[in-house]
Amino acid sequence: MPTGLPRLIELVDARKEPKKPIMDIFLKGEYAKSYDKAKEIAKDIECTTLDKVAYVEEDFEDKKILVTVEQSELDAEGVEIEEVRKRVKALAGSHIEVKDNVIIVKPGASSLRNIRRFTNKLRQIHIKGVEKIKRVVVVKAKDGTYFIRTSGTNLAVLLKNTKIDTYRLYTNDVQEINRVLGVEAARNALVREIKQVLDMQNLNVDIRHCMLLADAMTMDGEIKSIGRHGLSGGKAGVLARAAFE
Repeated sequence: MPTGLPRLIELVDARKEPKKPIMDIFLKGEYAKSYDKAKEIAKDIECTTLDKVAYVEEDFEDKKILVTVEQSELDAEGVEIEEVRKRVKALAGSHIEVKDNVIIVKPGASSLRNIRRFTNKLRQIHIKGVEKIKRVVVVKAKDGTYFIRTSGTNLAVLLKNTKIDTYRLYTNDVQEINRVLGVEAARNALVREIKQVLDMQNLNVDIRHCMLLADAMTMDGEIKSIGRHGLSGGKAGVLARAAFE
């Protein structure tokens, strides 16, 4: 996970999302004991977007977009070409034409800027997996079991997966924990994250200081930053507020 001063600043500033969102996904029973089964779950979780399985290019002269689907990439991701056509059609509507593995899209608004904007939307179409989970890797724990570490988080969706040990599922996105599980869970996550950063820097700080900081940030039922827009800016006295600066 991100370490050092930048990560600590993220936490006390109550950023909307961390710079490097990460999840640790622990598995149940047989899935945790087998690398192959853990790998299968990881493959199902990883988000596949259109630009992973197709080459998307603009034809400004004819004012159209060409989506060339790569069969080898489809096979690698376990996706059917019909699913790709269906997702593209859902976004483009009736403005498409299919020729074998090439999908021709003609946006309604034909200005060059709109074509570029629509191309970027096409590239990010969600085809398979869990949205926002960009990359996954299977990691072997010290006890010999396997878990999955991801780049990107989606706590609400993964909590519904029956193959995942939801009691141990963890994300470093404190704001997402607050939205999904509530402020008490977010408070516990703040304590854990702050203490972890300090320990990694070999700073011996008693955990009660971290708990006090987390309590102050969450005492009003929401996560407040330490700075001028949060706790320091909410002080009654003008001099107390100015002292922060």
